[in-house]
Amino acid sequence: MKSLTAIALLCCVLTGCNRANQNKEAIRQGVIDYVSTKVNVAAMDVEVTSIAFKGDQADAAVAFRAKGAQPGMEMRYTYTLEQKSGKWVVKDKSEAGGSPHGATGAPGGALPPGHPSVDAVEPKK
Repeated sequence: MKSLTAIALLCCVLTGCNRANQNKEAIRQGVIDYVSTKVNVAAMDVEVTSIAFKGDQADAAVAFRAKGAQPGMEMRYTYTLEQKSGKWVVKDKSEAGGSPHGATGAPGGALPPGHPSVDAVEPKK
């Protein structure tokens, strides 16, 4: 009976440890680690606006704004992350099924309704 209790307790502890970093700050740090290899993140405010956890993966909506910029002047991206060695890591675009930045443009690169054709725009002379 004692061994059964010990096994149950061990399972609870391991489950708790696995879920311990399912929080906004851990996801934010994973995105910052990824983006910092491409741009100067120190010059930006980074805010995780929503997270959907799916086991050891998560989809996170993130807003970037230059430090000191007015609200509403941010860029928004969606990232797919996975837990690796206790940290959240942005999945490669081939793993995530698209852009790791998750640009939310129209599917297939289509223009929004009512937008003039790219071919119809004439260069300024």
